[in-house]
Amino acid sequence: MEELNRKTVEEFRQSVKNPLTVVLDNIRSMHNVGSIFRTADAFLVESVCLCGYTPRPPHRDIHKTALGATETVSWTYYSTAMEAASSLKEAGYLIWAVEQAEGSVSLSKLDGKFFSESGDFRRMAVVFGNEVSGVGEEVLGLCDGCIEIPQSGMKHSLNVSVAAGIVLWELIKLVNNNPDL
Repeated sequence: MEELNRKTVEEFRQSVKNPLTVVLDNIRSMHNVGSIFRTADAFLVESVCLCGYTPRPPHRDIHKTALGATETVSWTYYSTAMEAASSLKEAGYLIWAVEQAEGSVSLSKLDGKFFSESGDFRRMAVVFGNEVSGVGEEVLGLCDGCIEIPQSGMKHSLNVSVAAGIVLWELIKLVNNNPDL
């Protein structure tokens, strides 16, 4: 661990986290959930909200891809993504969905939308939707906006865990005010 400059579980739990929370809206695959936990650990996100029928730890298939990240990343369960988003909004979070929608903002064109007047990155929750149907309409209505990942191929969709990695990476660069991170 020392040679790799990795934190212990306790050091991770006590670390200052990036002001990002991930909301998973009815994700089906345990492997996707585990992978997103691992990404959340890598980027020191505040927490993960598991909503609806999204699988919850402990489960061997989540652990298979999370590789222990369910022990380091704080998580909560909500019966619906709407409940999670409402709770986070009440706590002052910006709520943004990753979704191809009318008026969505290209990930490549994110700017000062997430910063306070003093220049600090505002606490933000990012909602990732079901692998087939995306983020629920009701939740989209509560969101401050939608982020869309530019794509050039025929499918115009990515695996949810891949999308989470791409979006969180770009947001972490904004949080740290370092586009070259």
